Amino acid sequence: MSYDHILLIGFGGPTSPEEVRPFLENVARGRRIPEARLHEVAHHYEAIGGSSPYNEYTFRFAGALRRELIAAEEPLPIYVGMRNWNPFLRDTLREIKRNGATKGIAIILATHRSEASCRRYKQNLRDAQAAAAAQDIAYDYVGPWFDHPLFIEAQAEGIRAALNAVAATDRADVHVIFSAHSIPVEMNDGCNHCQYADEFKKSCDLTAEALLLTRYTCAYQSRSGNPRQPWLEPDINDEIRRLAAAGCKRVIVAPIGFLCNNAEVLYDLDLEAHQTARECGMHFHRVRTAMDQPQFAQMMSLIVQQQLEITLHNR
Repeated sequence: MSYDHILLIGFGGPTSPEEVRPFLENVARGRRIPEARLHEVAHHYEAIGGSSPYNEYTFRFAGALRRELIAAEEPLPIYVGMRNWNPFLRDTLREIKRNGATKGIAIILATHRSEASCRRYKQNLRDAQAAAAAQDIAYDYVGPWFDHPLFIEAQAEGIRAALNAVAATDRADVHVIFSAHSIPVEMNDGCNHCQYADEFKKSCDLTAEALLLTRYTCAYQSRSGNPRQPWLEPDINDEIRRLAAAGCKRVIVAPIGFLCNNAEVLYDLDLEAHQTARECGMHFHRVRTAMDQPQFAQMMSLIVQQQLEITLHNR
């Protein structure tokens, strides 16, 4: 049986101030997240304008991927389903079922795999299929792409543009910090199939190699939860302070673990980390995310085409 559609599975985000609190309650459902933390994150959304551009980015990417596939003569329908906000996965699956589709290619919109960014997405899809009575729709997931040449090229292009904006006399003082969402150490170490920290470091190293970078480090951001529970480190704010103490005057931050400008990028980097750099007397520049670069849709189109070829050969 050949594929008849593509399903993009995203995290979701609130599109207005009124949606922020219900969205956060969806994210927290079934998890032990303190009320104080939800209140704190709600204020983060207020600080960035009361909404997130996540959904806008995701649908824009869906359009770019559709155009790439049409150009490749593989015009598969593309659907978007979110885990935590509209359009919810269950509603998208009801639409897919009404349209008569039976087998799809599923793409999880998360670069580096962990229990939170891989297995939960797959469980959410299974739950949504049950809720939509769509268990008869089969899905195959695309493989990892954290080290795909086009993903690395997209990251390198953004950093290269930032480096080129620095005067030649100051360029030797620039330090690049790659960032990704922190997760509990236990989560990182407890999954045999999802090597989150290793994949993150591989993406960073490949990008640095493409740019011939020697001054770069990997850091984490946006940690939450029990403060006594160890999470992956170093925190990006601590890394900025460490670099400042060592005499660094300029940092370029590349959010390689984030595909678009979500709240973690807009608040935790553009506001919080930027403020830390300012307090340290450092120049701060944040690189554009992957979905801002044309290579991302080009990469995903190639991955889909490879999946289609594999199915064709196995028929």
